[in-house]
Amino acid sequence: MRKLIISKILFLSLFFVLPVQADNIVLRSDTPDHHVVLPGDTLWSIASRFLKDPWRWPQIWGLNRTQVKNPHKIYPGDIVVLEETANGSRLRLAKKKGMVKLSPSIRINRLSNAAIPSIPASAIEPFLSQPLVIEQNGLEKAPFLLGSSDRRVILSSGDTVYVHNLPTNQGVTWQIFRPGKALRDPDRNGQILGYEATYLGDAKVSIFANISTATITHSVQEILKGDRLVVSPDILFNNYIPRAPELPVKGRIISVYGGVNEIGKGAIITLNKGTHDHLEAGHVLAIYRESFVKAPEGKMVQLPDMRTGLAFIFRVFDQVSYALVMQSTQSIQIHDTVGIP
Repeated sequence: MRKLIISKILFLSLFFVLPVQADNIVLRSDTPDHHVVLPGDTLWSIASRFLKDPWRWPQIWGLNRTQVKNPHKIYPGDIVVLEETANGSRLRLAKKKGMVKLSPSIRINRLSNAAIPSIPASAIEPFLSQPLVIEQNGLEKAPFLLGSSDRRVILSSGDTVYVHNLPTNQGVTWQIFRPGKALRDPDRNGQILGYEATYLGDAKVSIFANISTATITHSVQEILKGDRLVVSPDILFNNYIPRAPELPVKGRIISVYGGVNEIGKGAIITLNKGTHDHLEAGHVLAIYRESFVKAPEGKMVQLPDMRTGLAFIFRVFDQVSYALVMQSTQSIQIHDTVGIP
C-alpha cells in the first residue's frame, strides 16, 4: 500500500524586508527568482547566486547576533525564493505544496547533520584540530615516541610504537606533532607570535604502562623517534554564520598552511590577529593588496588598497588565527592585509 506525504510550506521564522540598495546589499544582475538546494551546496554558494557579497546572507534572511551560532536548518530539496514586494526585495525559504509518492527506488532521510553548512565543512575539518600554535618549547613536557621494536628510523601508519611519559587519564587517541616554524608579525618588527607545531599523524594506545604501547593509525608525514604526542581534542564543526567583526581590525597574512607557494580560493592562511584583537570564528575579512608607484620626483606613493579576496576565520588563538580563502579575484600573497569587508 502506497502512502502519500503532504508537505507544508516552510518559511523562515524571521524575514528581513529591504530595498535592494539598502545597507549596501546589492543583488546580482543575473539573480534567479528561485534556487533549489542541491547536495553539496553551502549557504555561501547559495547566497552567491543572489548577492554580490554572499557573506551577507544572514542580513537578508533576518538572523541576529543571538542566533549567530544556531543557523536555520536548510536541506537539499528546499527552495530559496527571491520575492519582490512593495517595500523591496526579500529572500525566503519555502517548500512547494503538494503530494509526493514514496518510491522504492529513492529514499531520502533528513538528518540533523545533513543540513546545508555555511561553508564547505570538508575544507576545514582537517584543520579544526591542527595545526597547533604553541609557545616556544611548548612541547618539551609532552609525551614522546621512543621508537619501534625493530628500530625503524621512519615510522608510518600501521606501525607499533612505544611512548614515554604517557598519562593514563586522557584517553587512548593522540595526535603526533613536531615543533615547527615560528610565526612572526611583520607589523611588529618580526616579533614571534607563537610556533606552529607540524601535525604528523594519529596514534591509538593499546597498553598503558611506564612505557606505553600504541599503534600509528594515520600519518601524513614521516614520523620519527622523539616526535611528541598531544591528546586528540573532541572535534565539533561549529556551523558559524559569517559576519563582519564589530570592531575595526587591520592585520596581515603571515603564512599559508601546507607549504604552497600561491594563495587562492580554498587556501588556509594564518593571520597575525587573534582573540586579543576580538576576532572570533565566523568573522569574515576582506583581503587587500597594497601597491606603490614611483612619482615623477622619485618619491614612492602608495595607491589605494585593492580588494583581492575574502577570508572566513574558523580557528582562533590568542595572537593568530586561521582562515579559509572563500574568494579571490587575483593572486594573494604573504603580507597582504586583511580588514573589515
